[in-house]
Amino acid sequence: MRWSAMLIRGPSMAPTLRSGDQVLVRGGCRVRPGDVVVARFRSCPEMVVVKRAVREQDGGWYVSSDNTYAAGGSAVHGTADVLGRVVFRYWPRPPQAL
Repeated sequence: MRWSAMLIRGPSMAPTLRSGDQVLVRGGCRVRPGDVVVARFRSCPEMVVVKRAVREQDGGWYVSSDNTYAAGGSAVHGTADVLGRVVFRYWPRPPQAL
């Protein structure tokens, strides 16, 4: 089990995650449809992205953005290999209830 911190850049996962959010990622864990994951597209392995896992496909995952106006998921780049699952956002901290 590996843990990593990651800074979100760009609007592709809004409103779930926004540019500037920091998240904790757990590598080597089970992924289920609906999980937010860190992945690498087989068609462009230099690009690491944060997307939502939709379904298993061709030994990897079909992933998509939460933001319907953002491109760049599996519909464009094909199957992705998941590197880890986003466990939680730790910055900025959500507002506390009074």
